[in-house]
Amino acid sequence: MADKLEQRMQKSIQALRSELATIRTGRANAALLDHVRVEYYGSMVPINQVGNISVPEPRLLVIAPWEKQMLGAIEKAIQSSDLGITPSNDGEVVRIVLPELTAERRKELVKQVRAIGEKAKISIRNIRRDANDEVKRRVKDEGLSEDESKRLQERIQKTTDKFIAEVESIVEHKEKDILTL
Repeated sequence: MADKLEQRMQKSIQALRSELATIRTGRANAALLDHVRVEYYGSMVPINQVGNISVPEPRLLVIAPWEKQMLGAIEKAIQSSDLGITPSNDGEVVRIVLPELTAERRKELVKQVRAIGEKAKISIRNIRRDANDEVKRRVKDEGLSEDESKRLQERIQKTTDKFIAEVESIVEHKEKDILTL
């Protein structure tokens, strides 16, 4: 049961990391485009499946499409995304120059990061609740002793505390990245 609990909580941590990777900090990161979808032969696919994304400079992303006719579609997909950035294309590649973040925008991003962190904590607490419910069910159905039940619930709480602390550490690190000029 402990392994299953840790696996489920670890998935919450992975989801948190991947969601935070799409939030822009002061420097360019290819993961920023992870949730941008491009229309490719009638279906919507992630942008990294239609071209190569590179970061030649700290505030520049370059997308080199595998097919030249995809330049317009890539540009349109980035413009219509919620990133608030304007791409430019030179007929060969799409360039995205990331402007310097304003103090106000940084504060908004920190709020967004904290909200995502809170969602991850809620997810972990829900996993804890499910595990505790399972222990209570085992007490009722399988005759698990009261001492064993308490011991399991304490272990569940320790695991939960460990993962909540990890979430807080990840969020704190991301906030520092955003606030660093």
